Amino acid sequence: MLKKLSLLLSLVAVFVLSSCSSKMKGLQSDFFTVTPQVLEVVGTEVPVTIDGRFPAKFFNKKSVLTVTPILKYNGNSVSAESVTFQGEKVQGNNRTISYNNGGNFTMRFSFDYTPEMERSELYLAFSVTKGKKSYTLPEVKVADGCIATSQLYRSTVASANNAIGEDAFQRVIKQAKEANIMFLIQQTNLRNSELNSQELKDLKAAMSDVATDEKNKVLDNVEVAAFASPDGGMTLNVDVAAGREKSTEKYVNKEMKKAKLEGYVDTDYTAEDWDGFRELVSKSNLPDKDIILRVLSMYNEPEEREQQIKNISTVYSDLANEILPQLRRARITLNYQLIGRSDEEIQAQFQEDPKALSLEEILYSAILTENVKEQKKIYSTATSIYPDDYRGYNNLGVLAYNEGDYSLATEYFNKAAKVAPTAAEVNVNLGYIALINGNVADAEAYMAKGSSAKVGDEALGNLYIAQGQYARAAEYLSGEVTNSTALAQILNKDYSTAKSTLKSIANPDATTYYLQAVLGARTDNASLLYDGLKNAIKLEPTMARKALGDLEFAKYVSSEAFQSIIK
Repeated sequence: MLKKLSLLLSLVAVFVLSSCSSKMKGLQSDFFTVTPQVLEVVGTEVPVTIDGRFPAKFFNKKSVLTVTPILKYNGNSVSAESVTFQGEKVQGNNRTISYNNGGNFTMRFSFDYTPEMERSELYLAFSVTKGKKSYTLPEVKVADGCIATSQLYRSTVASANNAIGEDAFQRVIKQAKEANIMFLIQQTNLRNSELNSQELKDLKAAMSDVATDEKNKVLDNVEVAAFASPDGGMTLNVDVAAGREKSTEKYVNKEMKKAKLEGYVDTDYTAEDWDGFRELVSKSNLPDKDIILRVLSMYNEPEEREQQIKNISTVYSDLANEILPQLRRARITLNYQLIGRSDEEIQAQFQEDPKALSLEEILYSAILTENVKEQKKIYSTATSIYPDDYRGYNNLGVLAYNEGDYSLATEYFNKAAKVAPTAAEVNVNLGYIALINGNVADAEAYMAKGSSAKVGDEALGNLYIAQGQYARAAEYLSGEVTNSTALAQILNKDYSTAKSTLKSIANPDATTYYLQAVLGARTDNASLLYDGLKNAIKLEPTMARKALGDLEFAKYVSSEAFQSIIK
């Protein structure tokens, strides 16, 4: 390639400096480099850099040279932006090259990649203008292309971990039923008006329900917490709070006995409920509530707090009428567990009548079987009974995706998106579909909305591969043992880690072995290359044709061992 560049500039010199052929003698092939020497796809582009220099007394002072990079592939061609140089006596805005000193130059450009470019050639086209005369020089080939290993992301995402719409099923759910008994100031007796409140009626009904439904409800305990408001002396408030605790505990034991509910009653009391006081004041519309809250933060001693608040005469009457009465109470809490169906009961009920199951139970039942046909039936049932929940559609899409039916998967994901357009799982999965189709821009939009999904980091890692951000991709895929992880590590030139990742993949597929072959080629490990390629072609025969045209294997393609494998 360097010899061709030397020839290129020799031709230019002949034309531009035809007055003296001896001026070409200073031209050396090592004046010019093309990076990379074999073009490579990065993200969605094929970037190229050409560095070189014009030797001293080379560039004619009155000439203009325009260089246009052209990538040719499969009967097509695409041009990059031209670069123009001019001699010292040319009036213009182009880069001026000194006749006496020559000059260095760098050309940076890129082509938008399409799969047909995998077998391509890079040419430079030249045109020279001197005065009113213009000439075209023969095009010169300067590089081959393209290594497209990065584009394997469209295969590696096929085995990525999709985002499942998980169930929220809980077999044991903690429940709590509360009721409050209010007391008059400095009183501990239970009033009939309070004992006949709707709260206590509901609490007693809940006690009976827990007692009679031993299969589905299990009592943890009953808590009694008694309080006194923070007015009056501490000694008095201790007696009052303790008395309220005792009378309420006696009442609870009596009602539990009536309900035939066996269990423990845990009791406690708070002599001065400053926490409750602070909460009620902060939620109130009292005009001076900020002053009161400031007093609470400034003073820790109860007596001093009370005195400072009483000094705010404009608001103390409001506190006495609105806030303090709410703190003279005892709280009763019935704590119990709601026990759901067993796995066997859920499966049996699904077969008998799935409509009797909750949505969470139906979705949960899908993880109780590894039979994909049965899982499809379960998720389809979920969409039939609960059509307004996205998870059934999404999970049907995941099953189709895993089977390689991306058309059907897209159909299901779109249905899920119609129900829940902002669902993170749905957006991640639509992002994967976009990557498989090579639509990186759409994938980026979807992945951004799906980043909060459980597999969000893995999804972003796949996106970063497609965008050419290989270091970032390897970071986000770290810890995942997938083809995508290995691909990111190979592209990031972390070959030892990539080898370990590929070796650890539990169910290697054709792409896994093809990546092994690429790794072998990049590390000059012929055995690793041939073993990987042999297994890849065994699982997927079309890999033979791909390998034959893959420039990763250019060094080995003519070998007898390589040829025997791809036949």
